[in-house]
Amino acid sequence: MQPHDFWQELHPADTYDIRKSHTDFYPAILSDGRQLRLPIRPLSDGEHALASLIVNQASFAVQDALAVQLAEKLGPFKPDVIVGLPTLGLTLASAVARAMGHSRYVPLGTSKKFWYRADLSVPMSSITTPDQTKRLYIDPRMLPLVENRRVVLIDDVISSGTSIAAGLSLLAIAGIEPVAIGAAMLQSRRWVEQLTALGRHWPDRTVGVFSTPILSKSPDGGWNAGSEPRK
Repeated sequence: MQPHDFWQELHPADTYDIRKSHTDFYPAILSDGRQLRLPIRPLSDGEHALASLIVNQASFAVQDALAVQLAEKLGPFKPDVIVGLPTLGLTLASAVARAMGHSRYVPLGTSKKFWYRADLSVPMSSITTPDQTKRLYIDPRMLPLVENRRVVLIDDVISSGTSIAAGLSLLAIAGIEPVAIGAAMLQSRRWVEQLTALGRHWPDRTVGVFSTPILSKSPDGGWNAGSEPRK
């Protein structure tokens, strides 16, 4: 597959056998059984890899499917407002808010505007930009939209949990505790430990459209679902 071919279409259930060894893509299974081909990204140890999703490069059909299914999973939490994490989480959060019938959503940001306040910000890093530490801000003008409301925090992928932890910390500064966390993809289970450290209830309040495992190199040179690499 060419890089631009990924994330462009959904395939019927059981099109690909997830138990087999995979080469250039991993077939993730959505909530409704359909499959989405994700590129495989080898980790630095050369023995493990992850499946990758970049939601703002996905086709509109895939984006819509992910948003609708995530909205269905978040429905029982009865959110009043959706809050999106930058950068890729903003695409999904906007679409989920629309799918839930909301008129708007609240985006967090990493680009400081002159009216932003330092006391309404926290440091933020990402697994995809490990050498960059930014600050995560909430626009103070948006606070009336989230105060005393049922808030859901959304990112596109939850991997290590670092970005979500920053979002939770920022909202806590503003006196807000989300009723749930949502994502298109829950990437392995590495995020559980970090979110549990912030509150034992968070893993149970975290939902995704699909999950992907850590992949391990197989004897044939492909990749199979395997155990978490040792730290």
